[in-house]
Amino acid sequence: MKDTSPLHLPKSAAETMLAARLTGPGQFDLVECALPYPGVGEVRIALEGCGVCASNLAPWAGPDWMEFPTEPGAPGHEGWGRIDALGSGVTGLQEGARVAFLGQHSYAGYDLVPANHVVALPPALDGRPFPGEALGCVMNIFARSGIESGMRVAIVGIGFIGAALTRLAANKGAEVIAISRRDSSLALARRMGAAHTIPMEDHWAIIEDVRALTDGAVCDVSIEAVGLQWPLDLAAELLGTRGRLVIAGYHQDGPRQVNMQSWNWRGLDVINAHERDPITCVSGMQRAVEAVAAGQLDLDPLLTHEFALDHLGAALDATRDKPDGFVKAWLTCR
Repeated sequence: MKDTSPLHLPKSAAETMLAARLTGPGQFDLVECALPYPGVGEVRIALEGCGVCASNLAPWAGPDWMEFPTEPGAPGHEGWGRIDALGSGVTGLQEGARVAFLGQHSYAGYDLVPANHVVALPPALDGRPFPGEALGCVMNIFARSGIESGMRVAIVGIGFIGAALTRLAANKGAEVIAISRRDSSLALARRMGAAHTIPMEDHWAIIEDVRALTDGAVCDVSIEAVGLQWPLDLAAELLGTRGRLVIAGYHQDGPRQVNMQSWNWRGLDVINAHERDPITCVSGMQRAVEAVAAGQLDLDPLLTHEFALDHLGAALDATRDKPDGFVKAWLTCR
């Protein structure tokens, strides 16, 4: 099947690429579409791979607000690859450079992005998958959390983001208490430097466990990294007076209710740690590159399930169902 609505006019109608698109609830196809051509200030990237984000699960489920089919390559946004064409006016970048980038159509063979939305990947990362946008989110969440040495930090939800934040907080000298449902997630948290782990089973028992571990002081910072009501409530309960609640979970399934009386009484600082400014996101990606290249953050235990582009459905199902040992899926686009 051919799609004749490329992102930009191609060099030649004969130049095509494959791209995945969502066609309905739990459905996708691969389409052959025109190879996009970079405009002014843009670069074209030949994709090596793209991370699969949990935010894609809502479109995959097919809510009422979704319009199908999606644009070719959407909603993939965690891509990396090599620059293979430069638009006019682009300076400081070269064809063949390996980069991570902020894109929106990265479930495909190629994507187009503004030149200032890419981050160079050093030779130390050659041959390794690098979902830069997701890692940039981690670095920006951590920056806004204000974690310092000696702090007690609860992290509720140990998936990709929670595990990476555990490592960064432990590197900083914080005492991390990791709380999660799966035994494999708790084992991962310990590997990433958590001082304590607690199964996420009983709300009040967790609170009492945290009180016991902290001599009744509870935590200075609590990071909610699930995106659901109960984990948000729990994370808030684990804070003392003037504690800092950092919301890292992506809450996309409707409104939330909070215990404002309790939040008010304790004078909690509440940080919504998602960034939407592209330049801030790129800055986070750059710091992620430096952290991984320096060995401060190991991606091997975080990128657990690899799929080919034509198995996007299986990758999204795994992201939803979380088979044993699952942390994050990524696609090979070549």
